[in-house]
Amino acid sequence: MACNVMEKPRAGVINPIFTCQPAGAQFASIGIKDCIGIVHGGQGCVMFVRLIFSQHFKESFELASSSVHEEGAVFGALRRVEEGVDVLLMRYPHVKVIPIITTCSTEIIGDDIDGLVIKLNEGLLKEKYSDREVYLVPIHSPSFVGSMISGYDSAVKDIVKYFATKEEPNGKVNLFTGWVNPGDVTALKHLLKEMDIDATVLFEIEEFDSPLMPDGQHVSHGETTIEDLQSTANATASIALNRYEGGKAAQYLEQEFNVPATLGPTPIGIRNTDSFLQTLKQITGKPISPSLVKERGIAVDALTDLAHMFLAEKKVAIYGNPDLVIGLAQFCIDLEMKPVLLLLGDDNPFYVDDPRIKELKENVDWDMDIVTNADLWVMEDRIKNTGLELDLILGHSKGRFSSIDHKIPMVRVGFPTYDRAGMFRHPVVGYAGATWLAEEMANALFTDMEYKGNREWSLNVW
Repeated sequence: MACNVMEKPRAGVINPIFTCQPAGAQFASIGIKDCIGIVHGGQGCVMFVRLIFSQHFKESFELASSSVHEEGAVFGALRRVEEGVDVLLMRYPHVKVIPIITTCSTEIIGDDIDGLVIKLNEGLLKEKYSDREVYLVPIHSPSFVGSMISGYDSAVKDIVKYFATKEEPNGKVNLFTGWVNPGDVTALKHLLKEMDIDATVLFEIEEFDSPLMPDGQHVSHGETTIEDLQSTANATASIALNRYEGGKAAQYLEQEFNVPATLGPTPIGIRNTDSFLQTLKQITGKPISPSLVKERGIAVDALTDLAHMFLAEKKVAIYGNPDLVIGLAQFCIDLEMKPVLLLLGDDNPFYVDDPRIKELKENVDWDMDIVTNADLWVMEDRIKNTGLELDLILGHSKGRFSSIDHKIPMVRVGFPTYDRAGMFRHPVVGYAGATWLAEEMANALFTDMEYKGNREWSLNVW
């Protein structure tokens, strides 16, 4: 019995776990204040991404498209971007940042967006918008390689690289959150506040949970400012909570501006949250507050109520963003559960070198498969055709049919989640996230026990 890392044996993809690089770049762009990105490609490259954002967050987001058609695909379509920048600046007086995000089609035809940015800076912006503060940020995200994860990671680096400006030290910590929910950002800011630490949160997406006000509904947007991005070069240190979602930006700041970088661990569960707080303590010299010690104790008590009696030995399959999957697997192991199948859904060849995966390989004493470049058919096929027995599935809504068809309880976690209400408000990070996750898993198992009459009597008195 051992933990094995393998690549999906098939060349094709059946029900992918992730979407493409431009989606990740777009998610990064909507985290910036006064920003509307132009996606240089067909309209579908924006329409379907906006749709999935709206399905997950139940909000509306502003993204633009250069709307490339047949003529542009043959003769080049940079003119469409020029027109798009002009229209955006005319229609939206508040816009300051315009990322220009490439797609597979425009990368293949070789449109030079870097050269176009120089041309627009010297031409259109000087001639027509000289009184405006405008930043055009080229972002290359060809969708024929990588995934939304690598697209997000590269976009965050490109944005930070564009804006970071060395000045006097600001005493702050750069906190690269990765692809998280508004509830996670709230939880992370709570931890920082309790330790009295001043941080630049990248990206500040609490406002994605937008209010419906008497004067009308507001379009959701992030709150990370240009000044925040510029100041990243002057921080005391950077922490990328997710190695594959912000790690490149943290490493860039270390290499270019000597801002020390720490990659992870993703603060899912007790031990990883402990590690996160210890990192903050080491960086800032500030003690972990008694309020957080108490909060940790409440979480440990909640987990103790559930782990040995209900969660122990339960076999789990987990899929989704790699840092999330690995963090969930570590948390499940701490709860005495047995992750038996982890699915990482893109072509990143470096997962095998991840120290957390190496730790799993060294310490797991049951059969666990970690499948890279995976799709959801891997899980479906193993359940249907190879006799994989599961007690629980953890993942986003795209895998719901395996749960339904095979009557396996499932907890929705990750992006996109669209078949349960309000999941984006609940954190999975921090002590509060550990409590919520454990109780969600337990409640899913309790419901399954009731429906199947499996030890249902134990719920009567526990």
